[in-house]
Amino acid sequence: MTTPRLTDQKALIFDVYGTLIDWETGLHSAAPLQPRTTFLQTYLDHESALQTANPTMLYSTLVSEVFSKLSLPAPPISSWPAFPDTAAALQILKKHFKLIVLSNVDKASFATSLPRLGGDGVFDLVVTAEDVGAYKPDLKGFEWVLKEVKERWGIEKEQVMSVANSLFHDHIPAKKLGLKGVWIRRPGAVMGVEGMDMTTKREWEYDTLGEMAESVEREVTDGEN
Repeated sequence: MTTPRLTDQKALIFDVYGTLIDWETGLHSAAPLQPRTTFLQTYLDHESALQTANPTMLYSTLVSEVFSKLSLPAPPISSWPAFPDTAAALQILKKHFKLIVLSNVDKASFATSLPRLGGDGVFDLVVTAEDVGAYKPDLKGFEWVLKEVKERWGIEKEQVMSVANSLFHDHIPAKKLGLKGVWIRRPGAVMGVEGMDMTTKREWEYDTLGEMAESVEREVTDGEN
């Protein structure tokens, strides 16, 4: 069997919050004295329940609702930091792939994070929960993206990869559609990882997006030699 190569693919579907943006640090900043893992898991339980019950609620509103339930002020999404390797890695990956966002966020909130990711022009397509009217792990967002990728660039799903940290939000639904996966582990990550089935198949695994970008560059260099 031929070993799959990252550079055989043509498009990457990125989760943003948890993969590119350090949402766990951003969220926990509202309750720094509470145990991190316990707080984040409690937050995620409330968030997932609200997303299921209110699939068209704007994400910024949903975050405020969750923090209201927790009797805490909601930290603004615009304050959530990017992981230190994100922007540089995206610039490398952009040379080799179409870069697509599929995020459980609203358009206005994503716009506040975009400067930390490299600004306008980094991504070839941005699809949010607001566009789709559903939150991941619902398959609608992935199906929407695959349709757009096919119509815009003639790229079949066999050449599309899901690049994400969350098993719950991204890798499990992506695998249901037969997509290849790159797990960005982000060591210490809790939400969408803790308690999940760790046998969910991923073709590639890296601690950071920077490490993935380095692997892509090595493949390109090796192919030229």
